Amino acid sequence: MSATLAPAASDEVRTAPKRRRRLPIWFWPVAVVAGIFILAVLRVVTGANDLASSGLIGAAIALAVPIALAGLGGLWSERAGVVNIGLEGMMILGTWGAAFFGYHMGAWMGIVGGMLCGIVGGLIHALATVTFGVDHIVSGVALNITAMGIAKYLAARFFTGLPGGGVTQSPPLPALPRLSVPGLAGPLGDLEQKRIFFVSDLAGVVRGLTTNISAFTIIAVLLFIGTFYFLWRTPWGLRLRSCGESPVAAESLGVNVIKYKFLAVTTSGALAGLGGAFLALVAANIYRDGQTGGRGYIGLAAMIFGNWRPGGLAAGSLLFGYTDAARLRGGGQTVHALLLAIAVLLLIVAALQLRRGRRTQGYIAAITALVVGLVYFFTDTIPGELLGATPHITTLLVLAFAAQRLRMPAADGQIYRKGEGH
Repeated sequence: MSATLAPAASDEVRTAPKRRRRLPIWFWPVAVVAGIFILAVLRVVTGANDLASSGLIGAAIALAVPIALAGLGGLWSERAGVVNIGLEGMMILGTWGAAFFGYHMGAWMGIVGGMLCGIVGGLIHALATVTFGVDHIVSGVALNITAMGIAKYLAARFFTGLPGGGVTQSPPLPALPRLSVPGLAGPLGDLEQKRIFFVSDLAGVVRGLTTNISAFTIIAVLLFIGTFYFLWRTPWGLRLRSCGESPVAAESLGVNVIKYKFLAVTTSGALAGLGGAFLALVAANIYRDGQTGGRGYIGLAAMIFGNWRPGGLAAGSLLFGYTDAARLRGGGQTVHALLLAIAVLLLIVAALQLRRGRRTQGYIAAITALVVGLVYFFTDTIPGELLGATPHITTLLVLAFAAQRLRMPAADGQIYRKGEGH
């Protein structure tokens, strides 16, 4: 038998695609500086002075955190091989849990409450997909629909009659502490107001990152660091990721695949619940019906954009948060200025694709760049009807042109039964 299988294995080795080279550590700080430089050039060319302001950066972070936490939950689940469309429902449960616990026990317990309610959603999804073998998409969609009804019932049951509460909202919630780096806000603010090329833009970005930051945001950053460490630097994480690549092989090596999948989906629910808790405790200081606004789905898209890795997920979440903040703060003028940057980036993508011999993708990128450029040069602002869709359109464009480098876990979404390898 070994003599028969050896040639096939040899052919597989010869035809295996080359692994992509990992980006060096210095790439990310250089990319950040380059991004700030591009925003500085764009500010000078277009006159949109809010592009790199501390206010816009702070708003972008606040808008990105719940999306990032939902996407991080999806990353845990899908790295173990379970597709989690139910992130939206888990976030919905997290918003109610944060409001209930936060109102009765304080803001910090609100975080715990959001996480616990998200865990309930994760356990339901894990029970359906891992234990009973329900299709992952069907289970996730059912969870989203059910969570909306559960949250509405619980809000009507527990918030009606409380001061400021009702069927569709909770009473005002206590706020979490906000932190700033001492001694930076004043000098950086003065430097930002001087409008010095690149220097003021850099000051605005640094001030936005170090001033009036919620403690919840710091927790989210630590969760990203912890996720990377546990999943990519520990034997436990290696075993979990093996369940998403080849559960049969993992089981043959003694890994309890069912246990790891269950733990991963439960952790996914906890993180999505934390994303909902951020919306209730930080973004609004109140629970409202429909508060998530599809952010669970956007988090899933950000996770895919990030190639199922924490760093890429964070970048995708910040992209969406930035465009959404630009829409809310600067209106049509700021978003209109971003069109020029999008057109230039699409031209670069087109040139790279054509250089690699991918003519279809290159031509599509070039035509899209031409259309975006024409919109920029022949209009002065973005119509209000299109302004609300700007973050979604930006996300779709990035996903469309980044899709060729994506590689999902090999066994993601597959139904697994214990003992299949025997």
